[in-house]
Amino acid sequence: FDPRHCLGTHRCGFPKTGPRRLRFLLESVRDLRETLQKRGSTLVVRKGKPEDVVHDLITQLGSVSAVAFHEEVRE
Repeated sequence: FDPRHCLGTHRCGFPKTGPRRLRFLLESVRDLRETLQKRGSTLVVRKGKPEDVVHDLITQLGSVSAVAFHEEVRE
């Protein structure tokens, strides 16, 4: 989770992620983790800037051959 998503937007100052959206995201991630665990896998969840968190995960895992991501579309 990128904490910057709870800050105001560059246009109107409204948060990108309000309380209802945040609750939906948390419930969705919890459900995904539970589903994966039932199938013998897991979900890594971290809070922080993605550029820092991904780097730290790669360092911890040590044998990463590829990383996939998407860039947020900005208007």
